[in-house]
Amino acid sequence: MSFARLPLLSLALCSLCVGSVRAEPTEIVVRVMSKDAKFVGTAMGGAQIVLKDAESGEILAQGLTAGGTGSTPKIMTTPHTGRDPLSDADAAKFSTTLDLQRPRKITVTATGPMNPKQAAMTVSSTQWVVPGKPVNGGDGWVLELRGFAVSLIDEVPREIKLSGGAKMVPLKAKVTMMCGCPTEPGGIWDANKIQVAAIVERSGKAAPAVPLSYAGQQNIFAGQIELKDAGDYVVDIYAYDPANGNTGVERVTLRAQ
Repeated sequence: MSFARLPLLSLALCSLCVGSVRAEPTEIVVRVMSKDAKFVGTAMGGAQIVLKDAESGEILAQGLTAGGTGSTPKIMTTPHTGRDPLSDADAAKFSTTLDLQRPRKITVTATGPMNPKQAAMTVSSTQWVVPGKPVNGGDGWVLELRGFAVSLIDEVPREIKLSGGAKMVPLKAKVTMMCGCPTEPGGIWDANKIQVAAIVERSGKAAPAVPLSYAGQQNIFAGQIELKDAGDYVVDIYAYDPANGNTGVERVTLRAQ
């Protein structure tokens, strides 16, 4: 054999080795947990999940979490260590299987809840995934979604007639955790510990916040704001937990004339 042909032979063998590398199915399970609450799933329209290659930006998989919120005792009241799984078979998730030939740095982005849409927040996380090494143990890949789902349940007129004087405008808002878990006085998600109020802004100037009180029905808070002058108003109804800074907002615009 001619020694001049050895480099070509070596190159051919290397090409054969590279070509023989097979993609390995690698399952990734993604769950989204509401801050201080449970999993975000079907009841709230799910959370939109997107998996991307963190280096190229290529979308590898996407879809919605689906399933239940999980066991309240297991998640909220039963003592557990940091490695104890909190999910059960019904707990909402998004599952996909990627065919990987080499380790890839993957970014998962979750946006939700999808209902009500204005409550949706976005969170992301990045990690390496190795072919044939699934990310599905325990609760899988968990992202925490901060906030409250705040939504007006009685339509507020977008145009208010002042009729020569101030006008009191009633507000009634629904406030739940991002998983849809209920707020009520003395409950696991205690309405007495959540500050709910409305901030009214006109011409770039905001008035002091007006509290909304628990209205005697699970998740419902009510109050009223006073509009004195004609003009365009921005009203932000917020829920805030001073224990951890968790915050959600519903924003509406009004015109008084």
